Amino acid sequence: MDQTTIIYFSGAVLAYLIGSIPTAVWIGRIFYHVDVRTKGSGNAGATNTIRVLGLKAGIPVLIIDVLKGWLAVYMAKFFWMSTTGFPDFIDLKIIYAIAAVIGHVFPIYVGFKGGKGIATLLGIGIALYPIAAFIALGIFIIVLLLTGYVSLSSISAAVTFPVVYIFILGQSQYISLMVLALAVAIFVPLTHRKNIRRLLKGEENKFRVNKN
Repeated sequence: MDQTTIIYFSGAVLAYLIGSIPTAVWIGRIFYHVDVRTKGSGNAGATNTIRVLGLKAGIPVLIIDVLKGWLAVYMAKFFWMSTTGFPDFIDLKIIYAIAAVIGHVFPIYVGFKGGKGIATLLGIGIALYPIAAFIALGIFIIVLLLTGYVSLSSISAAVTFPVVYIFILGQSQYISLMVLALAVAIFVPLTHRKNIRRLLKGEENKFRVNKN
C-alpha cells in the first residue's frame, strides 16, 4: 500500500469514526440516563430522540448529525492530493460521505447499532448538492406537515432527490454525483422497510414531540 493510498484510507477511516459518533445515544445516556434505542421506535436518530426525550435533546442531535455528514465531505480537502489520477476530488468527497453514513448506521462506539442516516445524508447533501438538498428538505417538510409521518417524508424526499438534481436542476456533469443521488433514492427506502410495511397496514405512528 503506497503512501497516497494510506492517506486516502486514513481519511475514510476518520470519516467513518466521525459518522459513528452516536449523538442520540450519548446525549440520552449522559443527560437523561436513557438509551433511546430502547424506547419509541428504537432508532438512534433525531426523530426518535425528539419523540422520547423532547426537543431540548432532539435538536442538538439533529444539528450534530447533520454536521457529521457535512464535515466528512469538507475534510476531503485536507486529504486530497491533486497529483494523483484517482480519485478525483469529487469522488474522494463521495467516498468520505459514504464512510460517514456507514458510520452513522453502524457506529463502532455503541455496538454497531445506529440510526437510519437521514440527518447525516442531509449534511452530505448540503455539502455536495446544496440547492437540491434544500429542495429535498422542503419536500420533507411539506409531506410531514400534510401527513405527520417522518418515515414517509424521508422516503419522499429521498426518492425525489435524484429527479430534482438530474432533471429539474439539470445537473449531469458529474456521473459519480448522479450515481450517489440515485443510491440515496434506493438506500433510504431500504432502511425504512419496516416503516413502509407499517404505513401500508395503517400502523405507522405519526410524529409527536415529547413535551416533558
